Amino acid sequence: MLCVSKKNGRTKNLNIEMKIKLNSKKLIPNLLIAVFILMASSELIAQEKKSSDLKDFNIVIERTDKGIKLNCKNGCAWKELTYSINDYQPQAIDEYGMTDLNKVSLNKDPNLSDFLFTLIKTEKGINLKGIEGTAWTELSFGLLRNQQQASNQHGMTNLN
Repeated sequence: MLCVSKKNGRTKNLNIEMKIKLNSKKLIPNLLIAVFILMASSELIAQEKKSSDLKDFNIVIERTDKGIKLNCKNGCAWKELTYSINDYQPQAIDEYGMTDLNKVSLNKDPNLSDFLFTLIKTEKGINLKGIEGTAWTELSFGLLRNQQQASNQHGMTNLN
């Protein structure tokens, strides 16, 4: 940029250099806000997709004198599972029944729900860890002997 100045009747040419200075105090917070919004929106889209992909199942869990009894009301190939396990010993359950995490069935029936979770009996209740086909990643609840608790693809639910 060229400026002309008259001082004391003389003309001076002044070269003024313009420097662009980024205001980092404003740039960094704005950038962080933009990144946060993008991440939050992509996570919400992933959750929406996951919830819409879930198929219905309803399982009633009962703690018995001998161990655990599960009744599947819908979404399973099985109706009732009964087994005894030690406290803190996980048992994998899918739409076909009790399974091993290393031997999960690859057979997918469109008439069944596609889920996989582990059930762990604790001193005071039950701990479920959702691995596939559940909106929940972990559910824990107290369950005394001969009490029941229903669970579905979205979490704990009322007994029907």
